Amino acid sequence: MDFWGTVVVVFRRWYVTLPAFLLAMGAASAVYTSIPTTYVSSAVLMLTVPTSGGTQPHDLKRPGDLTNPLLNFDKGLSMAASIVITTLGTPEVSAKLGVAPGGDPAFQVTNGSSNLESLTQSPFVFITGESTSPEVSRDIVKRVMIEARQVLDDRQRSLDTPPATYILMSEAVPPTPPMPQRGRRLRAAAVAVALGCVASLTAAFAAESIAQARRGRRTARTSAEGGAPA
Repeated sequence: MDFWGTVVVVFRRWYVTLPAFLLAMGAASAVYTSIPTTYVSSAVLMLTVPTSGGTQPHDLKRPGDLTNPLLNFDKGLSMAASIVITTLGTPEVSAKLGVAPGGDPAFQVTNGSSNLESLTQSPFVFITGESTSPEVSRDIVKRVMIEARQVLDDRQRSLDTPPATYILMSEAVPPTPPMPQRGRRLRAAAVAVALGCVASLTAAFAAESIAQARRGRRTARTSAEGGAPA
């Protein structure tokens, strides 16, 4: 059936399609209101070398030159960032922070890219927290930031790193104000509307098919009665 034929059927069986469409709208509204709004907060940590550099001189009476940490980036910082990111993504750290898989709150730690191959190419640690509570979404970001610093210190301490050469971690972007995310609710409502429209069309064609079948039986019965001998 072509487009205009479908339109004719829909309007002809309006007493079926209209209630079905209204039910679909009600279902979409119910779905939209049943899914809570989630809030997202994020922060960015930056790894830098200390001002005295990453090497401790043997002669402490003749220390090395001081360097601006923002002018002294190398792949070692990116490697350290990738270690922190990988460690924070383990189930053990999630359990330590009181975060259950698929639960509320949730957090994600990346290097700003979803590409795993670029994990060791940035000295930045991006942290995102999500929760149905704006305060909780920001709180989980703060807790992950504290844990990130602890992970970095523990790893350097386990390698007997001279304290004067410890990599520093600072806030490039502090935890942002929680922002509502309604995309999930809108997607669920859109799916409900689409399914409702399909159900409306199905009901309209079912009603049309039933009506045509009844019309055919009446025509056959009339023909049979008209052709019977008196």
